[in-house]
Amino acid sequence: MRTTLTLTTASLAALGLALVLSAGTAQAQAEASIKIGLMGPITGQWASEGQDMLNVVTILAEELNAQGGINGRRVEIVPGDDGGNPKTAALAAQRLIAEGVSAVVGTYGSSVTASVQDIYDEAGVVQVATGSTSVALSEKGLKLFFRTCPRDDEQGRFLAASVKNLGFTKAAIVHDNTSYAKGLADEARAIFRDSGVSEVFYDAITPGDRDYTATITKIRAAGPDVIVFTGYYPEAGLILRQKKEMNWDVPMIGGDATNNAALVEGAGNEAAAGYYFVSPPGPSDIKGAKAQKLLETYSSRFDSVPSSVWSILAGDAFGVIVEAVKASGTDGAAIAEYLHTGLKGYEGLTGLISFNEKGDRIGDVYSLYQVGPDGRFVLK
Repeated sequence: MRTTLTLTTASLAALGLALVLSAGTAQAQAEASIKIGLMGPITGQWASEGQDMLNVVTILAEELNAQGGINGRRVEIVPGDDGGNPKTAALAAQRLIAEGVSAVVGTYGSSVTASVQDIYDEAGVVQVATGSTSVALSEKGLKLFFRTCPRDDEQGRFLAASVKNLGFTKAAIVHDNTSYAKGLADEARAIFRDSGVSEVFYDAITPGDRDYTATITKIRAAGPDVIVFTGYYPEAGLILRQKKEMNWDVPMIGGDATNNAALVEGAGNEAAAGYYFVSPPGPSDIKGAKAQKLLETYSSRFDSVPSSVWSILAGDAFGVIVEAVKASGTDGAAIAEYLHTGLKGYEGLTGLISFNEKGDRIGDVYSLYQVGPDGRFVLK
């Protein structure tokens, strides 16, 4: 028996509508924005870092969209506030994944990154950290983890060498038990043993406390000629101020987590003057044309410059993600494969960028800075 299909005017109209809707859906999918997460401490004790990170990445995304986006698709920045807290960070990471981000820029603190690495990896989302320098982060074998900042073993070597080159021989080492600070302290501590620098004190403070005078008193009794502090800028500023109030002028040197203008605000110019820290070059010392253009735009919009280098490294994280998506699409595994094998000598804001098999940046260099009498950071 032959069956005859009869199409009425109404059924033809319905079919036509379905075809139009189908075509519209396909076009909408093709034109949908590419979502990139920005995870950082937008609130909390490190809020100046997170806010600068968001500002930098937003500027770069706007400029990219003005040029046509990525392969004709608009880029949308989706903020994720981790509050500088590992527990808050886990929730922020899950929200970003639910939003459908293709990759994530950030975050800042090493202990915070450690709390979300597995979450992103299991979801197939690439994470490019920006200020998380703990060695352990890239020793886990996670194929979707990268970072534009260097590692603490490199920083530890440079910090220990700087202490020795400055002529100090008796060091008090103080950390705050975070992944970053303790890791850096232990890296420097091990090198001191073989370099002729005596360790006369080693202990941790509690971050967020408002009075460190008891600890400073203990350090003073140990008789160091330098305090090596490996924690973050809020606590460093407070220690400098309280040490000054106790009329103790022993020199102090720190790691790259103290490279933030808020350190001087917390300590005051007089107490901060003379403080040393090691860090990748700060915003004012980055001379490349791309970085200068960004800083001009930032200054024009916000009437200031980024408070540290870490937000510039967030811009680099955004840049390498864009390059990977252009070349390989939005699949996490494809993005990671391109970053591992296809991205070679990318011209970033802070210099040329490539990644090794662990996702670590290749070839970054630390510098020594000192706070001047006017509160400015002077490259030594």
